[in-house]
Amino acid sequence: MITFLQIFFALLIIILIILFVFRPRRKDMIAWPEDYRDTLNDYVSFYANLDEEGKKQFEDKFEKFLLATKITGANAVIEDLDRVLIGAAAVIPVYYINDWEYVNLREVLVYPGNFNTEFEQEGHERMISGMVGTGHLQNVMILSKWELRQGFINSQSNRNTALHEFIHLVDKMDGTLDGVPELLLERKYLAQWKQLIDQTMLDVRNGVSDIDAYAATSPVECFAVISEYFFEQPEAFQANHPELNTLLQRIFRRV
Repeated sequence: MITFLQIFFALLIIILIILFVFRPRRKDMIAWPEDYRDTLNDYVSFYANLDEEGKKQFEDKFEKFLLATKITGANAVIEDLDRVLIGAAAVIPVYYINDWEYVNLREVLVYPGNFNTEFEQEGHERMISGMVGTGHLQNVMILSKWELRQGFINSQSNRNTALHEFIHLVDKMDGTLDGVPELLLERKYLAQWKQLIDQTMLDVRNGVSDIDAYAATSPVECFAVISEYFFEQPEAFQANHPELNTLLQRIFRRV
Protein backbone atom coordinates (compact mmCIF):
# COMPACT_ATOMS: atom_id res chain seq x y z
CA MET A 1 0.00 0.00 0.00
CA ILE A 2 1.39 3.39 -1.02
CA THR A 3 1.46 5.88 1.81
CA PHE A 4 1.05 9.65 1.68
CA LEU A 5 4.71 10.12 2.63
CA GLN A 6 5.86 7.90 -0.25
CA ILE A 7 3.80 9.95 -2.70
CA PHE A 8 5.11 13.19 -1.19
CA PHE A 9 8.76 12.17 -1.47
CA ALA A 10 8.24 10.85 -5.01
CA LEU A 11 6.73 14.17 -6.08
CA LEU A 12 9.53 16.06 -4.32
CA ILE A 13 12.19 14.09 -6.21
CA ILE A 14 10.43 14.74 -9.53
CA ILE A 15 10.25 18.48 -8.81
CA LEU A 16 13.94 18.61 -7.88
CA ILE A 17 14.90 16.77 -11.07
CA ILE A 18 12.83 19.19 -13.19
CA LEU A 19 14.37 22.21 -11.47
CA PHE A 20 17.89 20.82 -11.99
CA VAL A 21 17.47 19.86 -15.63
CA PHE A 22 15.59 22.94 -16.78
CA ARG A 23 17.20 25.57 -14.57
CA PRO A 24 18.45 28.69 -16.45
CA ARG A 25 22.17 28.71 -17.04
CA ARG A 26 24.05 31.82 -16.06
CA LYS A 27 26.81 32.93 -18.39
CA ASP A 28 29.39 32.71 -15.61
CA MET A 29 28.60 29.01 -15.28
CA ILE A 30 29.74 28.39 -18.86
CA ALA A 31 33.45 27.92 -19.56
CA TRP A 32 33.23 29.53 -23.00
CA PRO A 33 31.24 32.40 -24.53
CA GLU A 34 27.87 31.32 -25.91
CA ASP A 35 28.55 33.02 -29.26
CA TYR A 36 32.10 31.72 -29.60
CA ARG A 37 31.43 30.18 -33.03
CA ASP A 38 30.87 33.62 -34.53
CA THR A 39 34.15 34.83 -33.02
CA LEU A 40 36.02 31.80 -34.36
CA ASN A 41 34.64 32.45 -37.84
CA ASP A 42 35.63 36.11 -37.67
CA TYR A 43 39.15 35.77 -36.23
CA VAL A 44 40.41 32.21 -36.79
CA SER A 45 40.94 31.34 -40.44
CA PHE A 46 41.88 27.74 -39.60
CA TYR A 47 38.38 27.22 -38.16
CA ALA A 48 36.58 29.29 -40.81
CA ASN A 49 38.03 27.12 -43.59
CA LEU A 50 36.74 23.84 -42.12
CA ASP A 51 33.54 22.18 -43.29
CA GLU A 52 30.64 21.71 -40.85
CA GLU A 53 31.87 18.35 -39.61
CA GLY A 54 35.37 19.73 -39.18
CA LYS A 55 34.07 22.72 -37.24
CA LYS A 56 32.18 20.41 -34.89
CA GLN A 57 35.41 18.50 -34.22
CA PHE A 58 37.22 21.77 -33.57
CA GLU A 59 34.48 22.92 -31.19
CA ASP A 60 34.63 19.68 -29.21
CA LYS A 61 38.38 20.07 -28.66
CA PHE A 62 37.95 23.79 -27.94
CA GLU A 63 35.33 23.23 -25.24
CA LYS A 64 37.30 20.39 -23.68
CA PHE A 65 40.40 22.59 -23.43
CA LEU A 66 38.58 25.52 -21.84
CA LEU A 67 36.89 23.25 -19.31
CA ALA A 68 40.26 21.81 -18.27
CA THR A 69 42.39 24.97 -18.27
CA LYS A 70 42.20 28.00 -15.99
CA ILE A 71 42.64 31.40 -17.67
CA THR A 72 43.62 34.20 -15.30
CA GLY A 73 44.23 37.89 -15.84
CA ALA A 74 47.32 39.36 -14.16
CA ASN A 75 46.48 43.09 -14.18
CA ALA A 76 44.48 42.32 -17.31
CA VAL A 77 40.74 41.90 -17.78
CA ILE A 78 39.96 38.57 -19.45
CA GLU A 79 37.26 39.12 -22.05
CA ASP A 80 35.33 36.61 -24.13
CA LEU A 81 37.55 37.32 -27.13
CA ASP A 82 40.66 36.40 -25.14
CA ARG A 83 39.20 33.06 -24.04
CA VAL A 84 38.20 32.22 -27.59
CA LEU A 85 41.61 33.07 -29.05
CA ILE A 86 43.48 31.13 -26.38
CA GLY A 87 41.24 28.12 -26.94
CA ALA A 88 41.74 28.36 -30.70
CA ALA A 89 45.52 28.59 -30.36
CA ALA A 90 45.46 25.46 -28.21
CA VAL A 91 43.41 23.46 -30.71
CA ILE A 92 45.05 24.43 -34.00
CA PRO A 93 48.33 22.49 -33.66
CA VAL A 94 46.66 19.34 -32.29
CA TYR A 95 43.45 19.42 -34.32
CA TYR A 96 44.36 16.30 -36.33
CA ILE A 97 45.85 14.43 -33.36
CA ASN A 98 43.33 12.12 -31.71
CA ASP A 99 42.70 12.26 -27.94
CA TRP A 100 45.27 15.00 -27.33
CA GLU A 101 45.37 16.63 -23.91
CA TYR A 102 47.76 19.30 -22.65
CA VAL A 103 48.70 17.42 -19.50
CA ASN A 104 51.62 19.85 -19.11
CA LEU A 105 49.36 22.90 -18.75
CA ARG A 106 46.99 23.86 -15.93
CA GLU A 107 46.72 27.65 -16.25
CA VAL A 108 47.22 30.50 -18.72
CA LEU A 109 48.18 33.83 -17.17
CA VAL A 110 47.38 36.86 -19.31
CA TYR A 111 49.36 40.09 -18.88
CA PRO A 112 48.16 43.32 -20.53
CA GLY A 113 51.42 43.73 -22.49
CA ASN A 114 54.98 42.47 -22.71
CA PHE A 115 57.05 41.62 -19.65
CA ASN A 116 60.68 40.99 -18.72
CA THR A 117 62.56 37.95 -17.41
CA GLU A 118 61.51 38.85 -13.86
CA PHE A 119 57.86 38.88 -14.99
CA GLU A 120 57.68 42.63 -14.36
CA GLN A 121 55.01 44.43 -16.35
CA GLU A 122 56.53 47.91 -16.02
CA GLY A 123 59.93 49.43 -16.68
CA HIS A 124 62.56 48.68 -19.29
CA GLU A 125 63.53 45.53 -21.20
CA ARG A 126 59.98 44.22 -21.43
CA MET A 127 60.62 42.19 -24.55
CA ILE A 128 58.76 38.94 -23.77
CA SER A 129 55.29 38.48 -25.24
CA GLY A 130 54.76 34.87 -24.23
CA MET A 131 56.46 31.97 -22.49
CA VAL A 132 55.96 28.52 -21.03
CA GLY A 133 56.81 28.64 -17.35
CA THR A 134 59.34 26.57 -15.43
CA GLY A 135 60.14 26.14 -11.74
CA HIS A 136 57.33 27.54 -9.61
CA LEU A 137 55.51 28.38 -12.85
CA GLN A 138 55.70 24.81 -14.14
CA ASN A 139 52.56 23.94 -16.17
CA VAL A 140 51.73 27.64 -16.54
CA MET A 141 51.76 29.68 -19.77
CA ILE A 142 52.08 33.46 -19.77
CA LEU A 143 50.76 35.54 -22.66
CA SER A 144 50.59 39.22 -23.50
CA LYS A 145 46.96 40.15 -24.15
CA TRP A 146 48.05 42.60 -26.83
CA GLU A 147 50.16 40.03 -28.70
CA LEU A 148 47.50 37.33 -28.26
CA ARG A 149 45.03 39.47 -30.15
CA GLN A 150 47.48 40.73 -32.76
CA GLY A 151 48.33 37.15 -33.69
CA PHE A 152 44.78 36.63 -34.94
CA ILE A 153 43.85 40.15 -36.06
CA ASN A 154 46.82 40.50 -38.43
CA SER A 155 45.92 37.88 -41.02
CA GLN A 156 48.92 38.73 -43.22
CA SER A 157 51.54 37.89 -40.60
CA ASN A 158 53.52 34.69 -40.16
CA ARG A 159 53.56 35.17 -36.39
CA ASN A 160 51.12 34.20 -33.66
CA THR A 161 52.40 34.39 -30.08
CA ALA A 162 49.80 32.13 -28.48
CA LEU A 163 50.20 29.48 -31.17
CA HIS A 164 53.99 29.73 -30.72
CA GLU A 165 53.70 28.91 -27.01
CA PHE A 166 51.37 25.99 -27.57
CA ILE A 167 53.88 24.56 -30.06
CA HIS A 168 56.41 24.63 -27.21
CA LEU A 169 53.99 22.54 -25.14
CA VAL A 170 53.62 20.08 -28.01
CA ASP A 171 57.43 19.88 -28.22
CA LYS A 172 57.66 19.36 -24.46
CA MET A 173 55.20 16.45 -24.34
CA ASP A 174 57.96 13.90 -24.95
CA GLY A 175 59.67 15.09 -21.77
CA THR A 176 62.25 17.38 -23.39
CA LEU A 177 61.89 20.88 -24.83
CA ASP A 178 64.44 20.54 -27.64
CA GLY A 179 62.75 21.30 -30.95
CA VAL A 180 62.42 17.59 -31.78
CA PRO A 181 58.84 16.35 -31.28
CA GLU A 182 59.72 12.69 -30.91
CA LEU A 183 56.26 11.85 -29.62
CA LEU A 184 54.74 12.81 -32.98
CA LEU A 185 57.44 12.24 -35.60
CA GLU A 186 58.35 8.71 -36.63
CA ARG A 187 61.90 7.73 -35.72
CA LYS A 188 62.91 7.21 -39.34
CA TYR A 189 62.37 10.93 -39.99
CA LEU A 190 64.22 12.31 -36.97
CA ALA A 191 67.64 12.63 -38.63
CA GLN A 192 66.11 14.44 -41.62
CA TRP A 193 64.20 16.76 -39.27
CA LYS A 194 67.30 17.70 -37.27
CA GLN A 195 69.24 18.33 -40.48
CA LEU A 196 66.46 20.57 -41.84
CA ILE A 197 66.27 22.52 -38.58
CA ASP A 198 70.04 23.11 -38.64
CA GLN A 199 69.93 24.22 -42.28
CA THR A 200 66.94 26.49 -41.61
CA MET A 201 68.73 28.21 -38.73
CA LEU A 202 71.82 28.68 -40.92
CA ASP A 203 69.75 30.17 -43.77
CA VAL A 204 68.06 32.57 -41.36
CA ARG A 205 71.41 33.70 -39.93
CA ASN A 206 72.74 34.24 -43.45
CA GLY A 207 69.72 36.32 -44.43
CA VAL A 208 68.61 34.01 -47.23
CA SER A 209 65.27 32.96 -45.72
CA ASP A 210 61.89 34.61 -45.27
CA ILE A 211 61.51 32.88 -41.88
CA ASP A 212 61.56 35.22 -38.89
CA ALA A 213 65.01 35.87 -37.44
CA TYR A 214 63.95 34.52 -34.03
CA ALA A 215 64.10 31.04 -35.54
CA ALA A 216 67.91 31.23 -35.47
CA THR A 217 67.90 31.47 -31.65
CA SER A 218 67.75 27.71 -31.03
CA PRO A 219 66.18 24.51 -32.40
CA VAL A 220 63.38 24.99 -29.85
CA GLU A 221 62.48 28.42 -31.19
CA CYS A 222 63.06 27.34 -34.78
CA PHE A 223 60.43 24.62 -34.45
CA ALA A 224 57.93 27.04 -32.92
CA VAL A 225 58.56 29.82 -35.46
CA ILE A 226 58.30 27.62 -38.54
CA SER A 227 55.17 26.00 -37.11
CA GLU A 228 53.59 29.45 -36.73
CA TYR A 229 54.37 30.13 -40.39
CA PHE A 230 53.07 26.67 -41.37
CA PHE A 231 49.68 27.32 -39.76
CA GLU A 232 49.35 31.06 -40.38
CA GLN A 233 50.36 31.14 -44.06
CA PRO A 234 50.08 27.52 -45.25
CA GLU A 235 50.18 28.19 -49.00
CA ALA A 236 53.23 30.45 -48.83
CA PHE A 237 55.01 28.05 -46.48
CA GLN A 238 54.42 25.08 -48.76
CA ALA A 239 55.70 27.02 -51.77
CA ASN A 240 58.78 28.42 -50.02
CA HIS A 241 59.72 25.49 -47.77
CA PRO A 242 58.47 22.22 -49.32
CA GLU A 243 60.76 19.89 -47.33
CA LEU A 244 59.89 21.47 -44.00
CA ASN A 245 56.24 21.49 -45.01
CA THR A 246 56.28 17.75 -45.69
CA LEU A 247 57.68 16.92 -42.26
CA LEU A 248 55.41 19.36 -40.44
CA GLN A 249 52.49 17.69 -42.19
CA ARG A 250 53.65 14.44 -40.63
CA ILE A 251 54.25 15.95 -37.19
CA PHE A 252 50.81 17.52 -36.99
CA ARG A 253 49.13 14.49 -38.60
CA ARG A 254 47.93 16.34 -41.67
CA VAL A 255 48.83 13.30 -43.82
